[in-house]
Amino acid sequence: MTAPKPRFRRALAIPAGTALAAALAFLPNVTASAAEATPAATADGPLLSYVVNVRPGNGVSAQVQKAIAQAGGSVVIAYDQIGVVVVHSASPDFARRIRTVRGVDSAGATRNAPLPAQSTTDVGTPKALDAEQVAEAGAKATAGQDPLEPLQWDLPAIKADKAHEKTLGSPDVTVAVIDTGVDDTHPDIAPNFDRAASANCVSGKPDTTDGAWRPSASESPHGTHVAGEIAGAKNGVGITGVAPGVKVAGIKVADPNGYFYTEAVVCGFVWAAEHHVDVTNNSYYTDPWYFNCTTDPDQKALVDAITRASRYAEKKGTVNVAAAGNENYDLAAESITDPVSPNDGTPSDRVIDPRTCYDIPTQLPGVVTVAATGAKGLKSSFSNYGLGVIDIAAPGGDSTAYQKPEPPATSGLVLGPLPGGKWGYMAGTSMATPHVVGVAALIKSTHPHAPASLVKALLYAEADATPCTDPYDINGDGKVDAVCEGAKNYNGFYGFGTADALAAVTE
Repeated sequence: MTAPKPRFRRALAIPAGTALAAALAFLPNVTASAAEATPAATADGPLLSYVVNVRPGNGVSAQVQKAIAQAGGSVVIAYDQIGVVVVHSASPDFARRIRTVRGVDSAGATRNAPLPAQSTTDVGTPKALDAEQVAEAGAKATAGQDPLEPLQWDLPAIKADKAHEKTLGSPDVTVAVIDTGVDDTHPDIAPNFDRAASANCVSGKPDTTDGAWRPSASESPHGTHVAGEIAGAKNGVGITGVAPGVKVAGIKVADPNGYFYTEAVVCGFVWAAEHHVDVTNNSYYTDPWYFNCTTDPDQKALVDAITRASRYAEKKGTVNVAAAGNENYDLAAESITDPVSPNDGTPSDRVIDPRTCYDIPTQLPGVVTVAATGAKGLKSSFSNYGLGVIDIAAPGGDSTAYQKPEPPATSGLVLGPLPGGKWGYMAGTSMATPHVVGVAALIKSTHPHAPASLVKALLYAEADATPCTDPYDINGDGKVDAVCEGAKNYNGFYGFGTADALAAVTE
């Protein structure tokens, strides 16, 4: 992402007096309780959401429940498996008071005063294909290709076209797009959609009402595009996904204003874990902070909560994959200036240390972090990088002024589905991540009994080693735009290399 364009992070605007503790579907082994008693604390602030982190496994103690009520909070849902409690409170003092309670490990507000924001890891707005472009592409399709596949330079870039000659992936494998919602009525997505593994997690509590996972007409097409990149069906319509034979689920975590708040992300990971999802796609950062500093008690609580949730999913067998971001930041630098946080309050240019301030879930332990490449295989001009942070690279697109694809492809961006039965181009590490998710799904298809750790090990081992681009002067103006550190087999631009779909189904 090119600053200050955010990478899909969005916040839930909760008007004062609005209760989001409506009766929604519960996860297995999850308890939820609402405090109906009149809070002892004065409720003279905006109604905000908080996460309260306690010891996992035993439920919320009576002492902590009482303290939450006395501090002016009401429990929305408690994820006992990981010890994360989602609480609403209008008391400005809630977090400070609850952090002093015995049995509370950390607690913090998940938001500030809500303002419009966007924190997906895409760049710019989608460029939709018109009917003439669709027809022209279809005329160039060869036998066995879907009509728009000639425009998908990204598939041969990771040898997905060759992989499809061997297998399209297994329908026993499910990937989940934790994102802005997925339009499961799209003809490229409908054949592979897994309704049972889909939900709306925006409130922090899963809603399985039919279609709750879909974006509204006014919401971002981001999640739909990502879902199609992963598992767009090879059905003679539109595009082809990297793993067109696997199942795809939609877990909606972005609210109508486009914020990805902690309670929604926690819900997304736990839902995926409880519904046997094999791989999750996370092309966003968690609002309202681009980087969450563990020296700040509120931000530390957000890191704690999402770390617990993502680790829980991995222990259940899920591989979590996340986008590195689009600001051309060196995530291994000694310091980074963050100009966009908090994106639902008053941002300021704050200098952070990425060793103690984390982009979540991107920089969490166990998460596969993905950088983007363009049509020439070089790091995309916008992609974040960093030795020891980037694990793998994949096509995310770039300007044709920098990296132009070979004909018949005409755009350097990545083609995918848009809601309403359309197709369009998008770019970003958001578009790179689903390529890696698709390859991981093919690995799981080939090795159905492989645990998450082995899937990740194979993903890295089978990647095409990609040496540093040195010097990296992507716009040709004679100035170095980024410095790559490391060796051919592991470096700050490409990690272990570029994802390889053919190796995933043959090795």
